[in-house]
Amino acid sequence: MSTTPATLPAEDAPVLKLLNVESAYGPIKAIRGVSLKVRRGEVATVLGSNGAGKTTILKTISGIIDPRKGSIEFKGQDITARDPAFIVQQGLSHVPEGREVFALLSVHDNLLMGAYTRKDRDGVARDMEAVYGYFPILKERSAQDAGLLSGGQQQMLSISRALMANPDLMLLDEPSLGLSPKLTKEIFEIVVRINRERGTTILLVEQNANMALNASDYGYVLENGRIVMEDTCANLREKDDIKEFYLGLKETGMRDERRWKKKKNWR
Repeated sequence: MSTTPATLPAEDAPVLKLLNVESAYGPIKAIRGVSLKVRRGEVATVLGSNGAGKTTILKTISGIIDPRKGSIEFKGQDITARDPAFIVQQGLSHVPEGREVFALLSVHDNLLMGAYTRKDRDGVARDMEAVYGYFPILKERSAQDAGLLSGGQQQMLSISRALMANPDLMLLDEPSLGLSPKLTKEIFEIVVRINRERGTTILLVEQNANMALNASDYGYVLENGRIVMEDTCANLREKDDIKEFYLGLKETGMRDERRWKKKKNWR
């Protein structure tokens, strides 16, 4: 009698799966046949330069943009082109690029907006204390209008608002954008804590390749709307093209060749 399971164990099954997804802005294709998986409990990252299509991937997953081709599965359910409100209710939270807090609402009310789909008051209260534990400055500023926070504090609030939905998967778009190196390091450390302590699965898109690779388990490299490489982040850090084009490292003795004249050789 075969002992092969009919389905993958829950911890091995992807919580998110994209298959040959294409999205466009009018006549301009932003992503072209993107396929990727995010496994439950991991941090996955999509690396790419500005304009590569990273943000479009997240917007397509969360329903902000309808794909022209391909399919998207979340927890085994087809969510392709579904309404964003429906997708949020299934357990997916999106932290957008540029933070986009509710500027005229207090920090506390912004956090409650993140929990609007929930009915468990005790759970909401526990999660409120949990996010204040991750970001103590938000507790100090809880009565302050969110629009008066610094950029870094607004990023903390945006991440915390997403956590208040108690998501199975969090999409995190360019968390380092506009932040100092010190604050970027702090944000990434807390993102890793959230993943390890809460078991929240995270899909991160980021231009800061060094921070993203150190924080993530598995990575994809996106160029001109296409996935050109994927591997564990430990392996990606050792790839010559990743070192040179994303981490700014060169092998000893390599001629000082202009980056834009050197052709990438993804392999």
